[in-house]
Amino acid sequence: MPTLSYTVPGMSCDHCKLAVTEEVSRVAGVDGVAVDLDTKLVLVHGANLDDGALRRAIEEAGYEAA
Repeated sequence: MPTLSYTVPGMSCDHCKLAVTEEVSRVAGVDGVAVDLDTKLVLVHGANLDDGALRRAIEEAGYEAA
């Protein structure tokens, strides 16, 4: 299963983690999302993942993917 990773420097708390996870999970093709607050890394697993849609979802959560 393909995986895309994004660095999201603005995340710092469990609320951040939840917001990003919820928004990214809504994108078509996403089967799983893992957020690591220590490394500021978001890993997205799924089929036919759309990079632009995932970046927009992170922005909808209030953050910017580096």
